[in-house]
Amino acid sequence: MSITKEFEWIGMQKASEAVAYTLKEMTKFAQPGISTKELDAFGAKILSDFGANSAPLLTYGFPGCTCISVNNEFCHGIPSAKRILSAGDLVNIDVSAELNGFWADNGGSFVLGEDFHQHQALVNASKIILKKAIAAIKGGVRIANIGDLMEKEAKKRGFRVIKNLGGHGIGRSLHEEPVELLNYKNKFDRRRFKKNEVVAIETFIATSSSNANVHRDGWTLVGNKGGYMAQHEHTIMVTDQQPIILTEMNGIWN
Repeated sequence: MSITKEFEWIGMQKASEAVAYTLKEMTKFAQPGISTKELDAFGAKILSDFGANSAPLLTYGFPGCTCISVNNEFCHGIPSAKRILSAGDLVNIDVSAELNGFWADNGGSFVLGEDFHQHQALVNASKIILKKAIAAIKGGVRIANIGDLMEKEAKKRGFRVIKNLGGHGIGRSLHEEPVELLNYKNKFDRRRFKKNEVVAIETFIATSSSNANVHRDGWTLVGNKGGYMAQHEHTIMVTDQQPIILTEMNGIWN
């Protein structure tokens, strides 16, 4: 969507606050020994307290309130009572929701406790790449150039990008134009970011794979060549200068 009225700005701020606060609190609540189902229920209660509705549940009938992916699960992981978190796990939480007709999306990957399996470098790369990408976005900038920046920054750090996942427009629904805000340069993409439009910018930084495939559960995505992936995401509003990060309070850069 493009924000042109005061009520739209207020609506997007409130929806973004709901998902950002939920992500921040879920990240703090995550600990070894709890199930991803418990973690999801914790997040569901926070969204409910805001009066917000789970976007994946509302839009796709997803079997959970939030997406929680662990280790080799890249994204869209289903919360499960059987999935118990352990120290050293690479965890990704993606929270998106609708509130009073406005939609916002954010996510973050982190290492749970001590980094026993050396995932922190991947997590750090994803954070840095998202920060650099968002800093380079303003009205008139080619979408493909941001993808190019993301892939070059990933390669510089010894990682790859997942090429069949990307960010997207958001605002009046979960996924809007512009879609496929990819992590690499599509030379055929002539589109440019527009002032006042709202987009969800996200990284998909991987160790071994370049594509994500649907797992047999029908939801979870895993790498075509295995390995691990880190994802970080903010909902932003494009301006003539630096974007306004609507989900900044989630603390994923801390």
